[in-house]
Amino acid sequence: MITRESPAQRISRFVFLGLWLIITIFPLYWIVVTSLKTPGAIFSFPLTYWPEDISFENYIGLFAKADFGTYVGNSLLVATVAATVATLISLLSAYVLARFEFRSKTAVLMAFLVTQMIPAFIALGPLYLMMVQLGLVDNRAGLMLVYVAVCIPFCTIMLRGFFANIPDALEEAAMIDGCSRLGALFRVIVPVMKPGIVAAFIFNFVNCWNELFLSVTLMNRDSNKTVPTALNGFITSYNIDWGSMAAAAVLTILPTMVLFAFASKYIVQGLTAGAVKG
Repeated sequence: MITRESPAQRISRFVFLGLWLIITIFPLYWIVVTSLKTPGAIFSFPLTYWPEDISFENYIGLFAKADFGTYVGNSLLVATVAATVATLISLLSAYVLARFEFRSKTAVLMAFLVTQMIPAFIALGPLYLMMVQLGLVDNRAGLMLVYVAVCIPFCTIMLRGFFANIPDALEEAAMIDGCSRLGALFRVIVPVMKPGIVAAFIFNFVNCWNELFLSVTLMNRDSNKTVPTALNGFITSYNIDWGSMAAAAVLTILPTMVLFAFASKYIVQGLTAGAVKG
């Protein structure tokens, strides 16, 4: 039996959701407002919730004082390549874990799950020493390699749920028609799984785009630094450049917002399709 909401319950729900929306949006709004203020107006009292004179000084200074365009380019390159490679490898590993039975399958799944419970900074010391021995410190290819390794466990677990939601009969029919197993995977299963693959790629991309600890540890030269490292550079022992940091934060958020806006349909479909017990 379906019960209807009373007018009071409906009003309470809308009020609660409205307040929650304001609390969620306000930090983003404040970053944008701060980025449009002059350095003197940022610290003015009483607080102004909208700048009297809109200024793009912080944005102009961002590219004049720091090579922010290089940082953005590095982040786009590293995040895109790492997310693509991690998604492809995870697609294959998830397929194996979903379709085949082997002795160490449970142990592999448990290992993937355990890696998600360990804070990343715990492994920074051993990882740095290993990267030094491999000659991959201060190297964008080395950072991509680390990001791929970090993304694979979660992405594999995520995609395994999508495979579990697709009947075996689809690929069996394709193999009867002459496809190899890989042919059936890429010609039949992958098109069906497109929402899940897009969702996995976006999660990988956002994780690589926002990652700080590894990039700060492994990247030293300005020509190799990523956006999170640049944001961290605005904090010094004696001062914080709030205006430049706010402008950089706005420019950093924009690519992920555009990505989510264009792929929101696939994300919703992917998360819904993958919500099964594997």
